[in-house]
Amino acid sequence: MTEKIPHVVIVGAGFGGVAAMKALKNENVKITWVDRTNYHLFQPLLYQLSTAVLSTDDISFPVRAMFRKRKNMDLFMAKATGIDGKNKILHTNHGDISYDYLIVAAGATNNFFGMENVEKYSYGMKTIQEALHIRNHALHMFERANKQEDSEEERRKMLTFVCVGGGPTGVEEAGALAELVAVQKLDYPNLNFDEVSIKLIEATDRVLPMMPEKLQKYTLEVLKKKGVEVMLNTQVADCSEDGLTLKDGTFIPSRTVIWAAGVRAHDLASTIGAECDRSGRVIVEKTLQVPGYPEIFAIGDNAHFVQDGRPLPTVAPVANQEARAAADNIVRMIKGEKLREFVYKDYGSMATIGRCEAVVSWGFLKIGGFWAWMIWMFLHLLRLEGAHEDITVGIKWFRNFISGTRLGRIITNIRFEELEK
Repeated sequence: MTEKIPHVVIVGAGFGGVAAMKALKNENVKITWVDRTNYHLFQPLLYQLSTAVLSTDDISFPVRAMFRKRKNMDLFMAKATGIDGKNKILHTNHGDISYDYLIVAAGATNNFFGMENVEKYSYGMKTIQEALHIRNHALHMFERANKQEDSEEERRKMLTFVCVGGGPTGVEEAGALAELVAVQKLDYPNLNFDEVSIKLIEATDRVLPMMPEKLQKYTLEVLKKKGVEVMLNTQVADCSEDGLTLKDGTFIPSRTVIWAAGVRAHDLASTIGAECDRSGRVIVEKTLQVPGYPEIFAIGDNAHFVQDGRPLPTVAPVANQEARAAADNIVRMIKGEKLREFVYKDYGSMATIGRCEAVVSWGFLKIGGFWAWMIWMFLHLLRLEGAHEDITVGIKWFRNFISGTRLGRIITNIRFEELEK
């Protein structure tokens, strides 16, 4: 009688899913990877896709290429819709999958905090499709404003770009938009670029809350030099196709509102039946197991793990470390060994503000400027999947560093039948 090989199902091809796969690839287990797409997306660089610095294949890598020589692994391309923890079944829109062990690393989506109009009219940035939508829309705004000769009010509305959220995504997007505007000046000699406005809105009194105060102030100074208006202690109340309404009643006319103000866990996490926090993350045990379901591990954006009195942030380093810990505990369970409690090691944080500008906080190293930008670039190149991405992204960053050019200014969602009418 042959020995049954344990079946491990990993939901999600993000940072946590990739790290879990790599940690288990040499173990005697069968691995099924479940994701709606067939690629791993490097989300920290989505803002560069949305502002025409990089292309889709620069920040994504085919999942099957990661394990093409591994016969014990397979991709099940489907949307995970629910988890039956009692019967150890994962439900998907393409059928059910039985598992022995399950790692929930389904990632996160935009959190609009119940504001329906904000969800309807603003632009999220969690997927390739959303980033491309922002790029196409922003480039269209310049084209349309260039044809709007009679109404300054309409031009200003088209040329006002609002980023909501003062975390890394909002700061990086606002800085990149400012540099895109600088490139567009060369292409539109008939446009008055004094009518262009870029605003960064943050509900609290600071940007990049994970950074020390010195680097927060440095970030504000750089954004101001780039022409970005930073509005702190400012809360959003409503949104429409014509602009954004703030809590104090102020209305900002704009055709482009980019939402980077919060995330919530994928809905899959809440189907387990365990207790979740307000963001939909499962409150896990110290071993990363879901209470009541020892075969299920939740990690990354799907896990509420408390350390030092507060839940860990939803960032890639947390997902990577949790994935390796969950994989190790699964191997220990198979072998009948004692499980280990997870302890996160914080190595610091970083964010870019634009070309040649970034902030880095690592222990004693707290710097901003060119060298911080170089460190940011080097580490992000190391984290990309595949040699192709390393080479092409490195070349594009070098070209952008030398000339500032952005050859990705291609509008791809044009319906040609409409042009022929």
